[in-house]
Amino acid sequence: MQRRRERRKVYQGKIHKKKNMLHVHISKELKAKLGTKVRALLVNKGDGVKVLRGDNRGKAGKVARVSVMKRKVYLEGVTVRNRRGVESLVPFDPSNLMLTEVKDSPFRKEVLKGASSPSGRQQGEHRSGGPRVRPEGE
Repeated sequence: MQRRRERRKVYQGKIHKKKNMLHVHISKELKAKLGTKVRALLVNKGDGVKVLRGDNRGKAGKVARVSVMKRKVYLEGVTVRNRRGVESLVPFDPSNLMLTEVKDSPFRKEVLKGASSPSGRQQGEHRSGGPRVRPEGE
């Protein structure tokens, strides 16, 4: 893929496409605890994360805010002061973070089961829960 096309996706992409770029890697301990093979999850407010890169490396905290448009994650307790003395949250790129704890939600439970689709159905399975049956005319 061309670098300029990838950059265009980041800066000029649609919101629902940018949301897919907010996935954060899961720590080995959390993977073992959850019993999943999923490598990364969409980060949500309230999740526990650890900073892996940058000046704040090693710091851990809860996610205070997620900005889909800017593709940034803000953590509680990690702030910076401006010249006026006002503290503001430091933005982090999701690629520089690692999930250490997860806030429970029904959608996440389906994703962590290792389902191939977000709806929780396996490939070839019908909405009713049984196998897919095709009409004779097809």
